[in-house]
Parts: sequence; structure tokens; C-alpha cells
Amino acid sequence: MRLKTDNHHFVRFLKDEKFIEWKLFSTDELNRYWEEYLRRHPDEKDDILLAEKHFRSINMSSLKMPQEKKKEAIHRLEQSLDVYGRKCRIRRFTYAAAACAVVLVLSILYIQKGMNRSGQQLTASADYIVGSELESEDILFITGNKASSFQSNVDIRIENYKTVRIKSEHAEAEEISMEQHAMNKLIVPYGKRSKVVLSDGTQIWLNSGSSMEFPSAFTGERREVFLSGEMYIEVAPDKNKSFYVHTPAYNVKVYGTKFNVSTYSGSPSSVVLVEGSVSLQSAEKQELFLSPNEQAVYSEATGTFDTRKVDVHPFISWKEGYLTFEDTPVIEALKQIERYYNLSFNYRDDVSLQGLTCTGKIILSDNLDNVMTTLALISDTKYKKEDKLIYIYKKQ
Repeated sequence: MRLKTDNHHFVRFLKDEKFIEWKLFSTDELNRYWEEYLRRHPDEKDDILLAEKHFRSINMSSLKMPQEKKKEAIHRLEQSLDVYGRKCRIRRFTYAAAACAVVLVLSILYIQKGMNRSGQQLTASADYIVGSELESEDILFITGNKASSFQSNVDIRIENYKTVRIKSEHAEAEEISMEQHAMNKLIVPYGKRSKVVLSDGTQIWLNSGSSMEFPSAFTGERREVFLSGEMYIEVAPDKNKSFYVHTPAYNVKVYGTKFNVSTYSGSPSSVVLVEGSVSLQSAEKQELFLSPNEQAVYSEATGTFDTRKVDVHPFISWKEGYLTFEDTPVIEALKQIERYYNLSFNYRDDVSLQGLTCTGKIILSDNLDNVMTTLALISDTKYKKEDKLIYIYKKQ
């Protein structure tokens, strides 16, 4: 029987191409397949229903863009799919599922100077950008002088002060003994994600390219964790022990709440409050309180925060298995894709694609080729892959 550590297991159906094809192009054959699947796996019915609900919520009508622009993007997608369809009907369905469900990123690429996370010097020109697939790394969980590695995403739950239970996507759960009075460290490389349930019941989703230090138990007067990268956190209330998230630049004091913290190098550091209350404080600066649906962006130059009202969903959708963009500079969108798929893109200021933004939602499919093909189909670009190099050209 499948171990349910969380209700986020439905996301794997959103990544399943057969499920996507079923939702987009329902046939008697596909209906029979999923009826039989549910007969054999009745305990997964709730996950499938939840996946269907999320799939319906990620559709064309949810995109906030002018109708003419939307129609143009749809027409361009249909034309491209028709070309593929003339070559091979089966292939048409494959790309249609990928293009529509990976999903509906009604965007046009905008390129400005970027980052090179791997340290490689990739060739770039004004005619195209070049991306590279990087070597996959394992998730590391370190307690005391012991280190355990995991090749796939993991759920971690502190069972008691001495034991942590770790469940990876493709293996049985295992228990690891912890050092009682030492800080534990979880390192999540690019291309991976993890969830942690702390000893007090606080739940933390750790995004790609992040690390976090946390104790086996909160024994002092404060509950404290240390973050580098990005987390979404739902803090368990405790009136007697305040909760703190420490980042390299500032501290977040929590009052029983849900919020997202992003501290990636090369991108603006920010806190987005979903509900509850938090305060922010950088070195020797006045404490700043946030209200729900507010974002605070940290300035390294001044050590202060700029706040604004936001729709919180684009900032937290990554934990549900999709990315949301709305008039987002593609340099920022690509940074998110880079982290999720362990890629490295290199750009130049004079690249011919600059000046454009993207709006829409992408379901984070396990198939990178589907994602890149979708971007090419709906963004006036051509996509080409040679070994581990990815080339993106502007259509002429």
C-alpha cells in the first residue's frame, strides 16, 4: 500500500503524459485504461480527483492577457501542431499533450544578460541562446558526522527527537538516527525538491538549489532554522516559542503563518506572506511587519525592504508542481526553469530575442524535451538540441 505522507502525490499524475492525453483528448480506450487503473488502485482515487481539479484550473481562461494575443498564440500553436500532424498522427498527439499540458505558457521569449551557474563558458550570439544540461546531483541529509544521499525527491519527517523518517519517490521509507543536540542539514541540488516536517509539526517545502539547517528538536526559548535558497513554510503555532527563519541578509520572525522566502544568488531576495503575520529585520534596521498578500523585496545596497501588494499564487505554485508567470521577464522565468531542470543558459545583451516577456502557467513535466518543444511551439522560436546543448532561435 502506498505510504501517504502528504496530499501532494496528485502532482505525479499532472506529470504523466497518459493522464494529460486523457484529459485533453478523451477516448474510449483512454477511459477504459483509467477505469482499470482505478479498479487496481482504489486508494489513489482521491489523488486522481485532485489532479483533475488542478488540471482544470490551469487552462486558457485563467490567463490574464488580451483576447487578440491569446487567439494569436492559439493559432500559432495549432499551425505548429498541424505540421507535426501531417508527418505522423501519433506524434501529433504526443506533441499536443506536451504543448497543451506542459502547459499553456502563452509567452514570447525575452533575453537579456543571464547567469552561468555551472561556471562553464557557453558560446552565445545575437542570433540564439545556448543552454546546457548539467550533471545530476544527489540530495544530502547530514546529521552529526553522518551523511545520507538520495537520487530522487524526498519527504522528511522527524518522528521523535532521535529518529527521522525519509521517503523518496522510488524507494521504501527508511529511518535514520539523528544527533540529539546537533543541527541537521538538508542540501537540495538543482533539479530536485524536498519536503520537511519538523519536530513541532511545522511543514517546509524546500525548492531546487536550496539548503536548510534545523535541529532535531526545539529545546530552547526560540525555534530557529537557517535557509539558503527558497522555501515555502507553514509554521505550527506555539505562543511560548517564537519561530525564526534566518537568511544570509535578514531574519524573519513568525507569528504562526504561511509564507514564501526566496534568497537565490543573482535574483532579488524576497518574502511573500500568504496568511498570518511576520516581521523582517536586517542588520540594525527597524523591524518591518508584513500583511497577507504582501511581498517585501530586500535591497542589498541599503539593507531595507520595498513592499507591495501581490497575488501570492505565482510565488508559491512551484510547490504544487507548476510555475506561474504574468508579464515576467523571461530572464527570471528561465532562472526558475534552470533550477527545476538543472540547466544553465548563457545570454548576451544584444541577443535578438530581447525585450519580450512571458505570461502563463507551466506544469513541471519530467520530460525536459516536452517543455522545450512547447516553448518553441508557442513563442516564435525554434528549439534544437544537440547532445546536452540546447539552442533557442527566433523564428524568421
